[in-house]
Parts: sequence; C-alpha cells; structure tokens
Amino acid sequence: MLRAERASRESTLIELRLDSLKQPEAAIQPLRDFLRSSPQTLVIGTCRKATYGGGFKGSVDAQLKLLRDAALAGCALVDMELQSAERLPASALAGLRQHTNLIVSYHDEKTTPALGPLWTRMQAVAADVYKLAVTATLWRHNAEVLRFVETHSGDQTLVAFCMGEMGLTSRILSPRSGSAFTFAALHADEATAPGQPDLATLRQLYHVENLNRATKVYGVLGYPLTHSLSPRMHNAAYRRLGMNAVYLPLAARRPTDVLDHADQIPLSGMSVTHPYKSAFLDRLERIDPIGAAVGAINTVVRSQGKFYGYNTDVAGIVEPLGQALPLRGARILVVGAGGAARAAVFGLRSRGAHVFILNRTRSKAQALATAAKAKVVGRADLKKLDFHALVHATPVGQFPKIKESPLAADEIRAEVVFDLVYNPFETALAKLAAAKGAKVIHGVEMFVHQGARQFELWTGKPAPLDDMRREVLAALTTAGQPDPTAAAR
Repeated sequence: MLRAERASRESTLIELRLDSLKQPEAAIQPLRDFLRSSPQTLVIGTCRKATYGGGFKGSVDAQLKLLRDAALAGCALVDMELQSAERLPASALAGLRQHTNLIVSYHDEKTTPALGPLWTRMQAVAADVYKLAVTATLWRHNAEVLRFVETHSGDQTLVAFCMGEMGLTSRILSPRSGSAFTFAALHADEATAPGQPDLATLRQLYHVENLNRATKVYGVLGYPLTHSLSPRMHNAAYRRLGMNAVYLPLAARRPTDVLDHADQIPLSGMSVTHPYKSAFLDRLERIDPIGAAVGAINTVVRSQGKFYGYNTDVAGIVEPLGQALPLRGARILVVGAGGAARAAVFGLRSRGAHVFILNRTRSKAQALATAAKAKVVGRADLKKLDFHALVHATPVGQFPKIKESPLAADEIRAEVVFDLVYNPFETALAKLAAAKGAKVIHGVEMFVHQGARQFELWTGKPAPLDDMRREVLAALTTAGQPDPTAAAR
C-alpha cells in the first residue's frame, strides 16, 4: 500500500491494479486499512484477466470474488473487462453493484475498432461507468474517440481515450469532451499502458483539470515528437497571459489526418515540424509570401474552417541576427541547403543581405543560390573570405553527436555566429566561435523567436518572449544540459 499512499497525496482518485499483484487476495486487508485511514481517497479496484491484457490468471468467478472483496473493503469503483462481464449472469453483476460502482471496460492494444458496434455490445452489460481504451494507429482515431465521448457522455458515465504514441491528444482532451476522468502514471517510469503520461505532465504542462469546452486548442504536427519543446514553450506563454488555451503534440504518420479532422478537436492553429513543412501546401487557402518563396511553412492558422500557412522560421533567424548587426549590405555565410538554410537564405535576402552558401553537395547549394540570387562558396574559400555573420543551418553538432562541428576553427571568419542547433545549448561550433572572439547567438533564439511569431499569429497578442525563452532554457537544463542561464543573461 506504500504506492497507494504516495498516490493519494497527489490525487483523490487512484487505481489499484489488483491483477498486478502475485497474491491479490492478501492485499484486501491492507486495502481496507488504507481506506479507513484515508477516507478522502477514492480507489478503483481493477482486476483484468491475462487473456485480455492484464495479469490475473484465475477464473472469472475468482475475479468476481476478488472485486467483491475489494468493494467490501471500501473501493468506490471496481473495474472488470467486458469479456469477463459478458460471461457472468446479470444477477452476479447486480450483486456486485450493490456494494460499489462497476466499471465495465474494453481495451484494444492493437487498433481502434468500429466504435458503434462495440458500444452496443458494452451497453448490453449493466454498469455504472463504461471505459473504452483503444489504440491510435492513425491520428484520426483520436478524433473518432473524442467525438464518441461527446455523443454518448450525456447519457452514460463514460471514460474513453486512445493509447499509444499517437493517442496523447485524446488522453488530454477526453475530459474536455465529457469523459469522467483520464488516466496518468504516478511517475514517468510507472506507466501501465502504452503512451500513458505521468500525472505531473498532465497537470503542470497541460493543466488537464482546467480544460473546458471554451479552451482553445493548438499543437505541433510532426512525427516523431518525443523530444519537442514546443508544448512547454507555448503552454508557458498561455499561462503567463492567463489564456484559456492548451498546446499539444500532434504525432501523426499522415499529416492530412489532422487537417481532415481538425474541426472535431477543434484545432485553432498548428506548428508544423519535420517532415511535414512542405507536405500539404496544396491544402492551404493561402501561404504568406516568404513561405511561398521558401517552399515550406511551419505555422498554420485555422479560421472559419480554412487553413492559412506561414513561415515563421524566417523570423526566428532574421530577428535575432538583425539585433546583432545591420542586415542590409551585410556579407553572410549560410552553411547548409536544407529547409532551415532555405529559410535563412530567403529571409536574409529579403532584408538586403549579401548571402553566400556553403553545402556539402554543391549542386543543392547552387540550386538554392539561383532561386534566391545568392552565391555559392566552397570549403577551400573559407580561409580567405571574411563575413559579417555566419549562420549554421545543418543538424551537425546536435544531440547526441554534440562533439561534431561543421567547420574548423580557422574556417570561422565572422563577427557573429548563429548556430541554429539548440540542443545542446552550447554547440561545438559555438565554443570554437566564442574562442575566436565572435559574438555567438545560440539556437534557442531561433526556436523562441519563431515560436513567438506563431503565438502572435494565433492569438493576436504580443508574445511573452522572456517567459518562453526561460521555459526552453529550463527544459534543456532539466534534460541534462549544462545550466545555460549564465550565458543567456
């Protein structure tokens, strides 16, 4: 009961997985003692058979007896899977419900089945709460489950969400749609289902208990999104301004799933990250001029059911660099020819800078230079050319290969060096540049400035830039990076 006692200090509703215990019958008396000492705690006693994804290997009758004992010990609810409940006579379940509230649950750890027939089947078993936990193999399954909750939660007490890495949207938004509650692990390493977040994440990052039907929903679209800092940054901005809004990871293997079902969430806007920045340009009502020139967007505003695309990566580059030196007429070297490099080249050219491009594959550099009216340089040219600024726009040096640098010390001949890599905070390139006396702009600045511009496009409010930067720096420190605050002041 030690874990139950810890959990009761964090939440008034906790689940005890009796089926996970080697001798669940031996836990009944300690459970009774715990509930007597913690009358404010509501406990769900769950026993799921091994056949259906749990750990209980006894008979259905033994399962029923264990749940009845848990009810008599004081559990406010007990949870039995649908397949076992269907095998018991209605009188047996009715007897159980005389002592507690019965949750009849259905779990599918492979996919999301057709919900209509499943719901008909579940309602054939009398219960106090119905729980549906399916797996999102496509992002649209989140929307299907949330729509299901909205449709049926007015008639029955219902808990429903998607499991899996793509199911987080429904886990967070299901209470907003009418689900009685959602599930979380006490700690990140104690999840009992695929994709289950921990309690601190749900409360402190997503403020799940405060979400309601008026909450504006935003998110970041990409795949994968395991280490995205965008939710921390944007949710911190909403809290700072007291806005009723939440920002979620929208991990999708098919980005059009999110576009097709945006109305069912409903989404008000999205960040777009790798690999989808050019994936659905034809679905947008309009693209801003710089996004059209770059051929990629990283921001979507949804208004009256239509999608509008913007490229704020450009602002994330030119604004911090423009604060360090005048851009018009400046000689600036851009290292790379991918998406971030295109944003840098077109953005800097729009500000009147003279741009030079260095890339491992010269043909790609030449194609970009031709499109943007820039020039190409080779590696051999670097030791004899001077630049006002250098912008590094490749993944070289990012975590986990943090010792790599795209350039050697004698190839860095610029007054200002802007490394767009933000993890780690201080890259190998940044260290070399600082040692040569160059002013260094860290990649965090691009990330924060592009996010601030997104925030302003979505909300029409000035972004709390300092709060957003502080949250990103705190996240990098939490992730094990050296404390960056001294360098950031």
